[in-house]
Amino acid sequence: MEFSHKPVMLAECIEALDIKPDGIYLDGTMGGGGHSREIAKRLTAGGRLIAVDRDADAHEAARERLREYIDRVTFIRDDFKNACADLDELGIGGLDGVLLDLGVSSWQLDSAERGFSYMKDAPLDMRMDRSAGESAYEVVNGYTESELVRILREYGEEKLAGRIAARIVREREKAPIRTTLQLAELVAGCYPAATRHKFGNPAKRTFQAIRIEVNGELEGLSEAVTALAGRLVPGGRMAVITFHSLEDRIVKNAFRQMSLSCTCPPDFPVCVCGKVKEVELVNSKPITASAAELRENPRAESAKLRIIRRTGKE
Repeated sequence: MEFSHKPVMLAECIEALDIKPDGIYLDGTMGGGGHSREIAKRLTAGGRLIAVDRDADAHEAARERLREYIDRVTFIRDDFKNACADLDELGIGGLDGVLLDLGVSSWQLDSAERGFSYMKDAPLDMRMDRSAGESAYEVVNGYTESELVRILREYGEEKLAGRIAARIVREREKAPIRTTLQLAELVAGCYPAATRHKFGNPAKRTFQAIRIEVNGELEGLSEAVTALAGRLVPGGRMAVITFHSLEDRIVKNAFRQMSLSCTCPPDFPVCVCGKVKEVELVNSKPITASAAELRENPRAESAKLRIIRRTGKE
């Protein structure tokens, strides 16, 4: 299967990064290389793109997509949360721009064997890096009922978390839950027939929650965003695309904290915290996909783009 990849809000991201031909840029979630290609093509021989992804399939596809610009790209197979350490190993200090396109890629959703989709039957996996960590199978069949309730509520914002967790535990006592459609049908059965499809596929929130747990998507996200923003040179920009309220809230709060020049209580007569404003919010409200893009790529509907600019003299 060809690595299908429709980069979300591509034009908006490129504009947000304000790319300098000789700059150093980090695409921390390279995926199929759609955003990376547009960054790399704007760089001269003096510029550099650091393209990071933990998915081996993504690297194979992106190397092909970026073959024209391979001389100005450094590929790293890793989680973007480790990118600062990777940059240190490369001897790279400041960055002119950072792009993060969070969440699961179109390729991962459409590749049935990856186990991300509740629409296609496959073994329960959901790992972005198939060489490491527990799969969705271990989560579904190994977590206690209370642990399942927690992740369904926290990561899926699932109102029927208790009912779904209890049903999972009851069913797996008969036989392990092995496939995506087994799980999707089990979840659907927890909803009253009259409202089962009122807000789309009833398994969507459960699959989101398990995927986030499997890949540790929210763990350390705020710290990683803050650390990468700290690597920006004055005037450097960071653009982050989120796809659900949980990760968007984390990014929004991290950006807001860095944009403050004082965190003292409002009744303090003078500032004693010593906080320095590190970034400016380029957009106070998130940018969303255009109507034209949504017609071409409905998956962009929930995407939100937030942008910051590093303060200081350029």
